[in-house]
Amino acid sequence: MPRRCLIALFSGLLASAYAQAEDVSDHPFGKALRVESSADGGRHQGEIRAVIEQPHSVVAPALARPAHWCEILTLQVNIKRCTSNSESLTALITRKPRDPVDSAHRIDFRFQVAATNADSLQVALSAPSGPVGTRDYEIRLEAVPLDARRTSIRMTYAYTLGIMARLAMEAYLSGAGREKVGFSVVERLPDGRPVYVDGVRGVVERSAMRYYLAIESTVDVLALPAAQRLDARTRRWYAEVTRYPQLREQVGADEYVEMKRREATGLQRAPS
Repeated sequence: MPRRCLIALFSGLLASAYAQAEDVSDHPFGKALRVESSADGGRHQGEIRAVIEQPHSVVAPALARPAHWCEILTLQVNIKRCTSNSESLTALITRKPRDPVDSAHRIDFRFQVAATNADSLQVALSAPSGPVGTRDYEIRLEAVPLDARRTSIRMTYAYTLGIMARLAMEAYLSGAGREKVGFSVVERLPDGRPVYVDGVRGVVERSAMRYYLAIESTVDVLALPAAQRLDARTRRWYAEVTRYPQLREQVGADEYVEMKRREATGLQRAPS
């Protein structure tokens, strides 16, 4: 298929995704954003379709750089360090937010840019193994310009649970995660209130949303001087996360920002 036809097809698919995202009646977002998920055996996937209020000329160059993905990853409360070069990223992930970095699990991502131009961006991060018996991690992002000031994106976050990871997930869902839910509406009560998905799909939807909000927060502060971006993106991400009861963190805002300041002093990037 000619490249022009592929771009037209891709743009049409994301335009359709945008139209679906604008239907926010089933979601508590109040903006063009839609969350979906699936769980097939041990394979779990969350998908976000959304519109970022930044032009594609800002979004595409930023998200084509591994260094900016390190900034995105380290907004997560339990990702303590990230290094990058032109083809890979290495993240250090702890079990709990306050755990020291020397207890972290190392995860190595391969970084690939399938396309980056004025018409589209396609980026993939993949890792064969992760913490606690997880494997086959993938973060994929596709973006096209919606108009002169907005970008339509589709992000997927997926992983596979091995035997140990399944046991850990079962323990979590029967304990601390028992009452937690995601964002997809599975039914409505007689009074119209939504019932949100729970279980493993709820877990992957919460994770996908945290990563999406990290992408949005990182891109939105790029216009600031470099010295101001760390505090700006951490405060923005925390504020966005705490808008949703599903995503409330174990650490408070001030503790989180200070934690990320300390961690950033050890965040080094390999030359890209």
